[in-house]
This record gives sequence, C-alpha cells and structure tokens, in this order.
Amino acid sequence: MDLIVARNFLIALLIGALIGIEREKKKVADPSQAFGGIRTYTLLALLGAASAWLARELGTPWVFAAVLAVVGAAVVASYVLQGRASNETPGLTSEVAALVVCLLGAMVVVGNPTLAVALAVITSALLAYKQPLHGMVQRIGIEDLYAGIKLLIASCIVLPLLPDHTLDRWGAINPYTLWLLVILISGLSLLGYVAVRMLGHSNGTAITGIAGGLVSSTATTLSFARTSAADAAADAAHPAPPHASHHALCAGILLSWLVMLLRVGVLVAMLNPALLPSLAVTLGAMTLANAGFALWHYRASRHDSPRAGPAAVAVRNPFSLSAAIRFGALFALVMLCVKIAQAHAPGFGVYLVSALAGLVDVDAITLSMAASAQGGELLVQASRAITVAVLANTLVKGAMVLVLGRGPLRGQLTRAAGGILAVALLALLAQAAA
Repeated sequence: MDLIVARNFLIALLIGALIGIEREKKKVADPSQAFGGIRTYTLLALLGAASAWLARELGTPWVFAAVLAVVGAAVVASYVLQGRASNETPGLTSEVAALVVCLLGAMVVVGNPTLAVALAVITSALLAYKQPLHGMVQRIGIEDLYAGIKLLIASCIVLPLLPDHTLDRWGAINPYTLWLLVILISGLSLLGYVAVRMLGHSNGTAITGIAGGLVSSTATTLSFARTSAADAAADAAHPAPPHASHHALCAGILLSWLVMLLRVGVLVAMLNPALLPSLAVTLGAMTLANAGFALWHYRASRHDSPRAGPAAVAVRNPFSLSAAIRFGALFALVMLCVKIAQAHAPGFGVYLVSALAGLVDVDAITLSMAASAQGGELLVQASRAITVAVLANTLVKGAMVLVLGRGPLRGQLTRAAGGILAVALLALLAQAAA
C-alpha cells in the first residue's frame, strides 16, 4: 500500500467530515434547507478523491469530469426539489458546498493537500459564521461600499499608472511614492472607521475615544469638548440627573491622543525603521505620560456617579478620492517645504515647517520626514521635527478644549496637556544634551 496515497484519501475524508458536521447541524435546525449531512459530504469528498486518483492512474481526465457532472446534476436536482417543496426560493449554499467538497477531495489526491485543507477550513468558517457575516454586511452602508471600491481603484488602477521618479529639481515630488503614502494613510483611517462602526458608540467613552482616535484625534477632542459644554449647560438648567462624567470625557480625549502617538510610531516603523531609535525617547516619554494621565482619569471616572452615557463621536467614512487628492496636495506641499528648508535653512526652517504643518495634521509631516531622513544627522533632525509637529498638534487640541470645553474638563485636560508637553520638552533637552 502506498502510504502517501492512503494519507491523501484520509485527508479527503476528514475534509468532507469537517464541512459535513457543520451542514449536519444546519440540517437538524432546518431540514428543508439542507442538502445533506456528515455522511453525504464525506462521501462527496471521497468521490472527488477517488475519481481524481482514477483519472490520474488511467491517464484520462474524463473520469473526474464525468463524476463532477453527476455530482452537479444531483445538486441541481436537489435544488429543484427543494424549490417545489417550498413557497420560498431556497438558497444555494449547501449545494455549492457539495461541489466545493468534491473538488477539494480531488485537490488532495493530485498533490495539494495543504491548500485543500486550508480552503476547507475557510469554507467551514464561511458556512458556520452565517449570522455574523450577514450582520456585518448589513452594517455596511452604500457610502462605505463606494469608499472601499474607490480605495481599491486608487490602489490597483491609479497607483501603477503613476511615474516612479521625481518631477522637481529638489527631488521632493515623486508621484508614485506620494500616492502610495496617501493610500497608506487612507487605509489606516479606513481601518479606524471600521473599528468605530464595529464597536459602536454605546460601549463607553474610553472605547469611543480609542476608536475615534483611529479616525481623527482632533475630531474626537472637538466632539468631547462640545459634549462638556452641552452637559454643563444641561446641568445648570436641570441639576439632576447628572450628565457625562468630566473624568470620563477627559479619559476619552487623552486616549484618542494616545492612539495618535501610537499611529505616528506605526507610520515611522513602516516607512523608516532606522528613525525609531532617535524618536523613541521623546515619543516614548509622551506616550507614557499620556497613558498615565488617561489611566488616572479613567480610574477616577469609575468612581463617579452613574451617568447618562458616553459621548458619541460623529465620524463619517474618511476615504474619498477628493479627500485623498487634497491630502496628497498637502503632503506634496509639506514635502516640498521640507526639502527647501533642508537646502536653505537646515535647522530652524525645518522645525518651523514642522510646527506649522503640525497645527493642521501630524500625518503629512510624519510621512515627509520619515521619507526624507536617510541617515546620520537627518535622522536626528527628522525625529525632532516630528516631535515638534506632535507638540504643536497637542497644543492646538489642548487650546481647543480650553476654548470650547466647559466645567472641570478644561482644568483637568489643561493640566494633562501641560504635563505631556513638559515631559516631551524634558526628553528633547535630555536628547540634545546627550
């Protein structure tokens, strides 16, 4: 006996049993909608394996083709009979799964057992997780679908058509690299948006702050600041019941800032890992300080009296071609300014550009500095420039809460932002002295 052949037939039987068990459960729950159970699918896998083995041994593919045609005819007959027995149009899932099992059994015998097993596991997962998959599809709006298609167009159609060389005399504008980085940022923002949609806004202010920070820490800060103002006005008019805890709002804002810092680290790690050591001191100090303040306010919020509920961060799908083009233009402008500053004012000019860019967005200057820092002093300069941008962005968001926020939130967040900025400045001074 050929042990390899025997092993392959055993694998085919196990594949049929794996998918058959799931279909057997479905058959027990709803007999009218099931094509077969564990025995049927196991035999189908064996039939596919045996026919493929015979076709290879006899040197003719017609054996397997005939068997596959018979299985297909049985599947069609089953579907027709189910349609006649029920007033509703039956689904095709079980019938298609039967054809898949037959083909997977054949794949095992012809020399692809690993791939066949992997596909069998995926097939059983698709069959078992029917309700979660349907629920996920129902949560996808038409705008979300369009945004995903546009991102695929930008990645698979537009990107390969762009020239992969610089167009200006400073060597700053490379259309291919520029668009690739735009897709990277859009993809990260889209992942954050998906996290918001999956987590929802009813899971607590802390989770909302984390998920909102994946999309935009500025939008999260603005939303929570407005919530504090609305709660202060409501509490003044109606002292009971109390509204959202100021500690919880402060924790949500700080968690969104923490996600922003982690996002900067991820971008640098993906684009220029050599930049991480020089950036680790300041970015790490800010991250630890931010996490400490967020944890303190989160723990304090758990001792507050029950509140009405977390603030919801109103976010929309962040990807659109027009938004991507605008970010690309901003990134190109920042990249050009950085190159000119490096050529004519390599010290103060670069930091000034970083501070101005950080007032609006951290991603553009992070990408620019990570892409332009090739080694030596440029790495140190890039890490300081990114830190300056992060400090400027943190300062703007702190000022946003100071102006728009109300109640204890303003004082609490001002102290937290001051502590984070002070830690960052000390880390910068220590790095410069070293």
